[in-house]
This record gives sequence, structure tokens and C-alpha cells, in this order.
Amino acid sequence: MTSASTIAERVAQMHATMAADPPAEPMGAFAREQAELAASAPAGIAPVGTVLPDAELLDVHGAATTLYTAAGSGTSVLVFYRGAWCPYCNIALSAYQTQLLAFTGLSDPGNTIAGRLGILTRPSPEARAAQLHLGLDLTGVNADGTVTLPMPATVILDAGRTVRWIDVHPDYSTRTEPRQTIDALDRL
Repeated sequence: MTSASTIAERVAQMHATMAADPPAEPMGAFAREQAELAASAPAGIAPVGTVLPDAELLDVHGAATTLYTAAGSGTSVLVFYRGAWCPYCNIALSAYQTQLLAFTGLSDPGNTIAGRLGILTRPSPEARAAQLHLGLDLTGVNADGTVTLPMPATVILDAGRTVRWIDVHPDYSTRTEPRQTIDALDRL
């Protein structure tokens, strides 16, 4: 993988590598879930113009902060990361780190912001069983003890904490490319 490759190219390369391995039932469960998610249209996503109220967050050291403190007084970009266990999240963050400016990692431990944006989802029962088979129990890694996760999403907020742009992907294997975010910022 080169640092200039897109997230989609990196995901395709990962899928090609995985295709060389014998198919496993857990991977089949995930593939079926991704196909269902890709065919769905999310409802209830916060529209452009939504003002996000402040919310409690944690920094990477576990110290309390808030959305408003972290966002500062200018335009900010929120990227929702499902967890270190998610290979698609790690591919996306690597691409953002390579192609965008530095960013601060924060945790939304109760999915408060994701809930206000209408981007929460839950794995299908089949995918949940596959996760458990592979040793991933979301109730143990999610701060709120649930299996609820944010859909991959990128949100641009202005200084008034108003959503100026939002890009949501129900299929967790698809992400906002860094170039899309830069272009959206340039248009604002």
C-alpha cells in the first residue's frame, strides 16, 4: 500500500488478501451484513443546519473534555471511528493521518454525539454472533456496555457548532475519502 492510495483502494487490497484465504463463516456473516447495509438508505440522519449541543467526551488519556472545548472557535471536522478492532476504521485513520493535517482523538463514550446525528446502528444478529465467535464482545469494549456503534461518518461543524456538511456510510467498509472532506471544506 502506498501512502497516496485512497481508502477504497486500501479496502479493496485488504479484501483481495482475505479472498486468498479459505472462506470462514464469520467472514461470510460480515460480507452478508455489508451487502445489506450497502443496499439500505439510513433514515433520521441530522440534516445540514442542525446545531449540535455540547456533549461530554474523553481525550486519549481518559481526561474529561467537551465537544465545544475540543472544537475550539473555528471550523472542525468530526470523523466517527468504531473501534481499534475495526480494520476499516484503521485503514481510514491511516489515510487521514497521511493526507490531512494532525487531528485529536476523542471518545464519545455514550454515543451521545452519534445519537444526536442519527448515525447509530447495531450489528445484525448474524454479525454479532460472528463477532463473538472471533472474540469481539462489543458490550465489553463499548463504554456504555451496548453493541451500538456509529455508522462511519464525517461531519463538518462551523464555529457555531452547526452541521455544514455530513457524509454517512451505512456500510462500514465504505468511508469518506480525505479528498472529499478537503473539497467540502473548500466549498464552505
